[in-house]
Amino acid sequence: MFQKILIPIDLADPNYAKPAIETAVALARGSNGSIRLVNVIPMTPVMLAEYVPPDFDVQQKSSAEEALTIVAAECGLEPGKVSTVVRQGGIYHEVLEEAKTFGCDLIVMSSHRPAMKTYFLGSNAGHMVRYAKCSVLVVRKGFTPAA
Repeated sequence: MFQKILIPIDLADPNYAKPAIETAVALARGSNGSIRLVNVIPMTPVMLAEYVPPDFDVQQKSSAEEALTIVAAECGLEPGKVSTVVRQGGIYHEVLEEAKTFGCDLIVMSSHRPAMKTYFLGSNAGHMVRYAKCSVLVVRKGFTPAA
């Protein structure tokens, strides 16, 4: 059914993405599909640039790539069916760009109980649901896919 599944991962709390990963892996196995884990690191604000090492962005990206590799290895899907990518910029914009680049037909992401500010400003999940060119599945914490 779904051949290319994209999963945004927040490396500040990788356990938060577990329900999305489990769901995506189950869907990928059912259709012999593949998954891609994407992490988006923010741009370093210009006013802070002079206070961080010159290779700060490179270090951040390298660290994120290593962490994503660990998450990919632990997801339970064979290595040939899992890829990772680290992008830099705004979260929902970069995830949607990666969805286009990867040619995915589904984005699976975790969500949490909305805060009051998200009712007015919208969340990253909300932006992706509204603007993605493919299907988006938002998985709540505590959800486990049927085996």
